[in-house]
Amino acid sequence: MKVIKLRDWNDEQNKAKKRFVSGNFISTRVWIISFVLLVVFSIQAVFNKNHASATSGSDNLELNGFQAGDKRIKTIIIDAGHGGKDPGCVVHGNVFEKDISLDIALKLGKLIEDSVKGVKVIYTRKTDKFIELFQRASIANTNNADIFISIHCNYNPVNTFNGFESYIMGTHKTAANLQVSKRENESVLLEKDYNTNTEYEGFDPSSPESDIIFSLYQNAFMDQSARLASKVHEAVRKNNVLHTKEVKQAGFLVLWKTAMPSILIETGFLSNASDLKLLNSDEGRKNLSYSLMVGFRNYCNWYSNQ
Repeated sequence: MKVIKLRDWNDEQNKAKKRFVSGNFISTRVWIISFVLLVVFSIQAVFNKNHASATSGSDNLELNGFQAGDKRIKTIIIDAGHGGKDPGCVVHGNVFEKDISLDIALKLGKLIEDSVKGVKVIYTRKTDKFIELFQRASIANTNNADIFISIHCNYNPVNTFNGFESYIMGTHKTAANLQVSKRENESVLLEKDYNTNTEYEGFDPSSPESDIIFSLYQNAFMDQSARLASKVHEAVRKNNVLHTKEVKQAGFLVLWKTAMPSILIETGFLSNASDLKLLNSDEGRKNLSYSLMVGFRNYCNWYSNQ
């Protein structure tokens, strides 16, 4: 029998303890690392799922939920066109553009407040009130708004014209675009001393030559304005609310000096029986306002990921 000395026995015991402690330490470290990796991969999977749903081209409007990225849209100005002594387009049955645009503006603002968290909604008017065109842009600039949307209704003597369209600030591309902008810009004639107001820089809506002002204007936000308009058009088209036309360019006083991405929406033609029926119904305006909200929300998602 081999005799083990007490000192040798102690040495063997100490070595065994070190091996045990070392083995447990390695096992614990491996377990911690594995747990951390599991958590990281789980978070990544959730992020990828949410990101995919936000950027997918699905026809389901509900899939594009709001996501706050590093860049956020914080303030939107919603401008209900016309108002007060300026009725806008008026059609049979005493249907006034100013009333329809205001109702859509208020509905849109409420939907944004409920569905796009963190966005402050400011209205240029919430009642039947006349607001000068230059003041509408001033409200947006003073509040450091990120987005400006002006809401209107369209009109054409040919009652077969119909559909949803929007405009961004730019030079007139067609005679039809010019007619729309001239009709909307004529609101300035109702303003007191508009011809001496330096905000308009001598613009006269009755003079074709005055449109040269817009051709000299370079909109620094044209690309983002076009993106916003395209997101809104996409949502309206997918929701089958109205026949959708293309995004257009024209010179609008209300968009002229806004220092942020801005669009003017012509919701539909009051001169067209089908469009009028939808715009003159509360349910129709609700559906349209919802589509506008989805378009805006999808723009926010796009912008936050830039």
